[in-house]
Amino acid sequence: MRRLTTLMMAMVLPVIMYAQIAQAVDFKQFFDEKTMRIDYFHSGTAAEEHFSVDRVLNDGAWAGSKTLLLDNLNRGLYFFEVSDVASGKKIYSRGFASVFGEWQTIPDAASLWGTFHESIRFPWPLQPVNISVQKRDANNVFAEVWSTTIDPKALNVNPAEMISPFRNYTIYNNGPAEDHVDVVILGDGYQEKEMQKFRDDAARLTAELFDVEPFKSRKTDFNVSAVETPSQTSGVNKPHPGVFKRSYLSVSYGAFDSERYALAYDNKTIRDVAATVPYDYMFILMNEDTYGGGGIFNLYSTVCVDNKFSPYIFVHEFGHSFAALADEYYTSDVSYEIPEITVEPWEPNVTALFDPANLKWKDIIEPGTPIPTPWDKKEFDEFSYRIQAERKQLRADKVPEERMEALFEREKNTMLKMISEMEYRNATGAFEGANYMQHGLYRSAVDCIMFTRNKQQFCPACQRAISQIIDQYSR
Repeated sequence: MRRLTTLMMAMVLPVIMYAQIAQAVDFKQFFDEKTMRIDYFHSGTAAEEHFSVDRVLNDGAWAGSKTLLLDNLNRGLYFFEVSDVASGKKIYSRGFASVFGEWQTIPDAASLWGTFHESIRFPWPLQPVNISVQKRDANNVFAEVWSTTIDPKALNVNPAEMISPFRNYTIYNNGPAEDHVDVVILGDGYQEKEMQKFRDDAARLTAELFDVEPFKSRKTDFNVSAVETPSQTSGVNKPHPGVFKRSYLSVSYGAFDSERYALAYDNKTIRDVAATVPYDYMFILMNEDTYGGGGIFNLYSTVCVDNKFSPYIFVHEFGHSFAALADEYYTSDVSYEIPEITVEPWEPNVTALFDPANLKWKDIIEPGTPIPTPWDKKEFDEFSYRIQAERKQLRADKVPEERMEALFEREKNTMLKMISEMEYRNATGAFEGANYMQHGLYRSAVDCIMFTRNKQQFCPACQRAISQIIDQYSR
C-alpha cells in the first residue's frame, strides 16, 4: 500500500552512510529489565514540526536485545538516541518512521496543522538520560529536531506495572524475549463472539509469513503472541464508501484520502494493549474483506483478513514495518514523476544507481550481469497501466469486492507469466522502475513481494534487509 514517507522526500545517501560508532554498551550498567515508553504529541505542517511529552511510563518487561543496543542499519526517516547524562555515552538508538512523517507529504499539510500521538520505547534507564530525536535533512544527514531529558526517578515518570485486562495467548514461543524477535498480533473489529475467528486468522496469517524466505528459515528466531480486544461492532471504519464504525483500536481505511490505505491513530490505546505482552513489532488484523492495509517502519502493520489477497498483504506490509522496505511497484495511481532525481533513497531495496560500481547490493550480483539490467519494461508497463485504468473504473462503479479480487488475480497471473519469459528473470541486478517512479529508481530483481501480488518471494535485496533486522533483535 501507499507509503508517503519517501514520495516527496528523496535524500542524498553518501558513499559513507550515516553511521554511529558500533560501541559496546553494558546493559546492566545503564538499564533495568523493564521498558520505558515516552508518549508524545507530534504536530506541525509541511514546513515545521513540534514535539511535546504526554507521559513517561513503564511499558512492561524489556523484550529487545540486551547486546545489540545501538542501531547501525541506517533505516527510517527518523532516528532516536538515548544518552547517559553523566557520561555522555550513547546507550540505545533506533531508526523509525511515523504517521506524522507521512502527513507532511500530503497537500493538506501545506496549510493545515496535523497532530499525531507517537511513542518511543527503550530499556528503563537507571540514571537520567537525554533523548535526541533526529530527522533526515536534504543531504540525508540526521539532524536533531527535538531533545528532552528524562530522570527515571522524577515524579512525572510512572514506574508502576500495568495490569492488563486483555486476554493474551502464544502462537509461537521459541525462547526468551531478549534473544528473539517478539511480534504481537492485535485484532480490530472483532466482537467478543468473534474471538475464535481472530485466533484462527492470527494463526493462519502468521503461518503465511513463515512460509516465505527469509522468515521461513529464521522462524526459530521469532516469538509471536496475540492479544484479544473485543469491539462493540464487527468490522472497521471505511469512510470512502460511507461505512462508519468505531472499533476498539480505531483502525480506519482511507488514510490520507487513499481508499484502501488503513492506519490507526489511537496510538495510546494500541500501545497499552500491545504492552500486555513483551513485543518488538506490532501487527493489527482488521476483521474485513475489503482489500487494504498499511505498514510504517517500526510502528505497526495493518491487514484485512478475509480478502483473497490477505496473505500477500500481510507479508508485504510486514516488509514495510519490519525492515523499512520501499514499495517496488510504480504504475499505481499513487505514482508520479519527480522532475529530477538527484538523491539516493535510504530504503535498502531501491537505488537511484548514481554509482553502478558501488551498487547497494553489488556483493550479491553475479559477474557478467549488466547494470542497469534489461527487462521487458515497455510491454509490462503497457499492460499495468491498462489494469490501473480498469481498476479506477471498477472503483468508480462501486462493484462488489469479488470483482476487484478477480481483476487483481488476472493482473498477477499475467504479470507472472510475462516475468517468467524474461531473460534475466532469475538474476540479481538493477531493474528500472521502483518506489512509484517509472524512471530513475531501480530494484534488485524483476519480481518481488514488494513489486507484484506474488506472495512467494522477496527479492535478494529485501531478504538481506529483513535478515539484518532479525539479527538486530535476536543476536
